[in-house]
Amino acid sequence: MFAEEQIAGLASNEENSRFNETKIRHTFDIMEINLVSDTVTKPTNEMLQQMFRSKVGDDVYKQDPTVNELEEMVANIFGMESALFFPSGTMANQTAIKLHTNPGEQIICDKWAHIFHYEGGGASFNSGVSCNLVDGNRGMITADQVKDAINPPEFYHSPLTSLVSIENTTNKGGGACYEMEDLRKIREVCTEHNLKYHLDGARIWNALVAKRQNPRHFGALFDTISVCLSKGLGAPVGSVLVGDKETINRALRVRKIFGGGMRQAGYLAGAGIYALQNNVSRLQEDHNKAKELSYLLKQLPWVESVEPVETNILIFAVKPQFDENLVIEKLKQKNIFISSLGKGKLRIVTHLDYRDVMHTYVLEALQKLTL
Repeated sequence: MFAEEQIAGLASNEENSRFNETKIRHTFDIMEINLVSDTVTKPTNEMLQQMFRSKVGDDVYKQDPTVNELEEMVANIFGMESALFFPSGTMANQTAIKLHTNPGEQIICDKWAHIFHYEGGGASFNSGVSCNLVDGNRGMITADQVKDAINPPEFYHSPLTSLVSIENTTNKGGGACYEMEDLRKIREVCTEHNLKYHLDGARIWNALVAKRQNPRHFGALFDTISVCLSKGLGAPVGSVLVGDKETINRALRVRKIFGGGMRQAGYLAGAGIYALQNNVSRLQEDHNKAKELSYLLKQLPWVESVEPVETNILIFAVKPQFDENLVIEKLKQKNIFISSLGKGKLRIVTHLDYRDVMHTYVLEALQKLTL
């Protein structure tokens, strides 16, 4: 916290701007700016205080009052009947898949879906199901694509389609957001073909802020929704799965089987409650920073393209004659960390811990970077 307070103090002192600029650069020599993901955020002092004040019990017996409060809060936000706290978004998603499918069946999802690429093959390992990957646009699929991907139920040679999983915002799609009307059309297809409908809402809060959408409209469409508290909202741990009472009662058993039962989890739930009460609307600040970075990158001679920015994820490509790893290395020398997606693509993710003064420093570093 000392480094953050020092930077904030320097940045606010306009009378000594030149002196401050030198001091800020020196500070960044000993402090990293991590833009690899929004999962790197750390609890603020205020969040830690709420965690310490949280009343706890044994959540495995459903006797932790703070966990119960968090679950009720999230269920109410989405207008759904019930919710269950999980240690991770992957476990929440994998629980939803287990609830909605039987071994040998198939999920329809985008080719870049997190449940397919980044959950350790859990769909096949835990539930014995396969994925029918749809070639969507920036991680988003359409109702027509879903309809075309459904295997005929009477054709027993192919897997029985039982679940459609949507990701909003899309991770590899660069933080893209669905329009509500597109999600409603997919819901209609699911209803017509008796398919369950799951939303991987790891960054749903970003979508709600960017699109000014009502979370209860999502609750009315999906059978289950997983939401993350530990990315842009800044909590250290935790996701929540929401659905109807019968589904969440079954989820409790699956969570137990997956090893997700936690005892005095109220300390973690307290962080989630603080995050929901204080850190949702400020996500717009992260979106604005990502858009400012996007605008700058479009002007740089070594940048080939920049994908559209709607939220806090920025994906850009370097020109073919340049090596993206060289960009990573040169920024690392300035204590700025970003990630590679391969094939010349790089990713920057803005977040709660990415302060205004850091943003100014990164903009300057990018502008001066030569390859």
